[in-house]
Amino acid sequence: MSSSTSRLRRRRAAREQGYVTAETAVVLPVLLIVLTMAVWVLACVNAQLRCTDAAAMAARAAARGDSTSKAVAAGRLVAPQGADVQVSLVGEQAHAQVQVEVRPFGDALAGLPGFRVHSRAVAAREDVLRP
Repeated sequence: MSSSTSRLRRRRAAREQGYVTAETAVVLPVLLIVLTMAVWVLACVNAQLRCTDAAAMAARAAARGDSTSKAVAAGRLVAPQGADVQVSLVGEQAHAQVQVEVRPFGDALAGLPGFRVHSRAVAAREDVLRP
């Protein structure tokens, strides 16, 4: 290899060093935004699943004949922190509703809006006599 060829390669490598820095500076914020959105979606899905489980548990507890306060307490065991659990008895059915506002980053990103998830469940009451 001649010395002129090696000098050309060194010059080209020196010119291209700045490109890697520029590409990284552009791609890194995009990757952070994508990662933030992925965490946000996973937190919402997790909260939705927990709300569904909590509503089902509260409705089953009320359907068994537990008091409304005990059914609400059973739902709160499974529900995400800060969730609102409501139980009502309507005729031969026990209704439960659970809702919560999801903020996966807490107060760190308080400027972003929260996302409200909710779930409902209905169970047939066992303490009602049916003909």
